[in-house]
Amino acid sequence: LLMAEYLGYKFIDAKDVIFYNYDNTFDYIKSEQAFQEITKTGENFIIPGFYGSFPNKDVKLMTRGGGDVTGAIVASLANADVYENWTDVSGILMADPRIINNHREIKVISYTEFRELSYMGASVLHEEAIFPVRDKDIPIQIRNTNNPTAEGTIISDKKCASSNQIVTGIAGKKDFSIITIKKRHMANEVGLIAKALKIFAKFNVSIEHIPSGIDSFSVVVETNNVRPFIHELVAKIKEEIGADEINVTNEIALIATVGEAMKNTLGVSARLFGALGKVGVNIALISQTNDEINIIVGVHNRDYEKTINTLYDEFK
Repeated sequence: LLMAEYLGYKFIDAKDVIFYNYDNTFDYIKSEQAFQEITKTGENFIIPGFYGSFPNKDVKLMTRGGGDVTGAIVASLANADVYENWTDVSGILMADPRIINNHREIKVISYTEFRELSYMGASVLHEEAIFPVRDKDIPIQIRNTNNPTAEGTIISDKKCASSNQIVTGIAGKKDFSIITIKKRHMANEVGLIAKALKIFAKFNVSIEHIPSGIDSFSVVVETNNVRPFIHELVAKIKEEIGADEINVTNEIALIATVGEAMKNTLGVSARLFGALGKVGVNIALISQTNDEINIIVGVHNRDYEKTINTLYDEFK
């Protein structure tokens, strides 16, 4: 209200234009109709972030960083040319500046690359903020309030891949656990992994990765999510699927190396694993999807910073 008064702009209450269904999904049609009606005068306006309303008009609060999502919603409703998100950094960096020196700023990053890095800890912008604008190809530009002349980072699927920049960014998080479940002739038993996953669901545990072998598979979870009941969880899995052995490895860090150009470049994995081998980092887990834009390695917490530095030096 103060900002609207200072600028002489129209104030629009977010609860009158940002609508959600009771299942927390965004009601785009209702919001679009309200937005067009409220803004038809063509006045400049201000909408506060981080909340909307349910059908019964109760206020719906968003999670931390919800202001980013509100901005993306408004940009989509307004069919904007660009959604500028002003924050306290000059864009997205290739790696955590608290770990690496001489950090490089990312000029352009795709929506998919951003989602991968954001999920793994590069939290400049709320990861859900891309969805309202992506369908309309509205680019997001990260700008620095304290340095308004900086170009910042553009998030857009119209990214032009650089011929020499294979990796776009590197990000990671500590404190995961690997729960490894072993059972003889597991490959011949239909539905065994599904039975185990149902147990995790009953305990309301989100699963990060599921690497598997012939007679074993592993479930990677955040340690804090299982610490209060880990012994009960392991016992339940062993009972339900008749596992021969279950091992739990704690203090694991996951580090993602992300870049759409990796899928068209030979030898990226060899360079990555070779670089880590040279500095003596033991890899506890490897995960890569078939789209080849993200290689995730699991290392011990104590090797987290060394791994980030090594990968940055290799691909910067």
